Amino acid sequence: MPDRAKPPAIQAKGLTKTFGDRVLFENAGLKVERGQLVALLGPSGAGKSTLLNCLEGIEPIDSGEIVIAGQSISSLTETELARLRSDQIGTVFQFFHLLPTLNVFENIELSLLLKQVPASDRRERVMELANQLGISHRKDAFPFELSGGEMQRVAIARAIAHRPSVIFADEPTGNLDSKSGTEALEILTQLCSEIGAGMLMVTHSEKAASYCSVRYTLRDGTLEPAD
Repeated sequence: MPDRAKPPAIQAKGLTKTFGDRVLFENAGLKVERGQLVALLGPSGAGKSTLLNCLEGIEPIDSGEIVIAGQSISSLTETELARLRSDQIGTVFQFFHLLPTLNVFENIELSLLLKQVPASDRRERVMELANQLGISHRKDAFPFELSGGEMQRVAIARAIAHRPSVIFADEPTGNLDSKSGTEALEILTQLCSEIGAGMLMVTHSEKAASYCSVRYTLRDGTLEPAD
């Protein structure tokens, strides 16, 4: 259930982003409450992933305001923005983006290292998630030794380990078979609920979107709630 006692996980108003003569989105706004799952739908090339990158502060916007967990990101220095990302944001990618030189344990641990969590607490949290996600027996394996479903479980654990306020998920089931995709969605929704994180998920999948209580559609430069 959304937690409205805290500032929204994401609140954006008046967002405009252009590339040359093309308007990706204009005067766009959205809100994701804590504990709320929101889908972002739209045709390929509409700018959905760019919108996610803007909300995360990776790409600049032409105009508008983005507030993450109560903090307006436009007023932050690069150092402050990096700290906000490491404290408040987790990201799940279509192609996993695990570090190939780190094993499963170390990949999950990464977000806790960035947050400077003590070693004993890191180990406890990593093993808690590894057990919960059924990958504890793979903790010493490297990404090239894992199946797609296992890699996405590791990526989800890494994104959620530091208990962020918001999860950005960019086509999290797009590189998985149907069974692994369903398992990944169930894990994501369960973990977001447990820590009270809001999730904004870019997806082409109606099945994935069905896990979300709110939908937005980005089409021809316009972002609006879906029917």
